[in-house]
Amino acid sequence: MKKNIILLIVSIFLILKPNYSLAIEPDVFIQSTVNRATQTLSGNLTKDERIQELKNIAIETVDIDGISLYSLGNYRKTITDDQLLRYKQVFKDYFLKSFSSRLAEYSNPEIDVYSKKKINNKYTIVSSKLVGTDKRPEVNIDWRVYTNDPKNLLIRDLIIEGLSLARTQKEEFSSIISSNNNDIEALIKSLSNFLKK
Repeated sequence: MKKNIILLIVSIFLILKPNYSLAIEPDVFIQSTVNRATQTLSGNLTKDERIQELKNIAIETVDIDGISLYSLGNYRKTITDDQLLRYKQVFKDYFLKSFSSRLAEYSNPEIDVYSKKKINNKYTIVSSKLVGTDKRPEVNIDWRVYTNDPKNLLIRDLIIEGLSLARTQKEEFSSIISSNNNDIEALIKSLSNFLKK
């Protein structure tokens, strides 16, 4: 009986805390992460509580810093240290607000992970699908997982029905900067304005 209780506690810990100190396979990491998100969205939390918990999940499982740099594209080479510091902070706030507010509208999403493909020692693509219902179609979602540190896997991109969210964001940011005389301050201002809404 005592052994069963210990196994139950360990199982709950593994489901709720994907970033533990042991190495974990990318597909297990993604399934654990989406399980946490599903529990948050299907629980009895207020919208504000759901948003905060979703932000916590993102902070633990997403490489927000890496995505912020990727989103700058070639402008990474021209940004000053001061601008980079301010950009990274506003990007993090922008990312968390955008991510959590969109997901908070979902109720009881069911995502099934069904395969993984190792690209190299740094990346694995984990494939999954958002199970369709009478209100929404089935959606294919691929997760680009950064695996350089097997004990600290991080999500670098979501590819939804073949469309990379990171690449789309990079193109959007590039458009903002280029249409403002290549001034990175314009992007920082745009992200700051989004946070005020």
